[in-house]
Amino acid sequence: MTKESFLSLCLDTYGTVPDYPFDEDFETAVLRHGDNRKWYAICMRVSRRRFGFDCDEVIDVVNLKIPIDMQGSFGPSDGVYPAYHMNKLHWVSVLLPDAPADVVQFLVGISFEMTKKKMKRKQL
Repeated sequence: MTKESFLSLCLDTYGTVPDYPFDEDFETAVLRHGDNRKWYAICMRVSRRRFGFDCDEVIDVVNLKIPIDMQGSFGPSDGVYPAYHMNKLHWVSVLLPDAPADVVQFLVGISFEMTKKKMKRKQL
């Protein structure tokens, strides 16, 4: 999957457009909920070396939030690694060129649901 197809997936499925919040960095895209402004994804350019490869190729990587009990359910064969530059207990990094589209779609859906605004119960 490419960064462009990932961003199109997020626009088509969740109606979100990327935000570029970092000064002078026009490549790192953050995807947020409209109501609570929480991130559900961040797309960055990262060297494969950061994920244990003996290679300096820079690729598109997306960090997504998943439940703790799902950690370990996906791995390098799925293009999924412990999160780069974020809490590894709650986030994973998905190497977009390596991950099957269905895995990306599934994980972004989970991340979106985990970070959306919680509905408060009405008090009786």
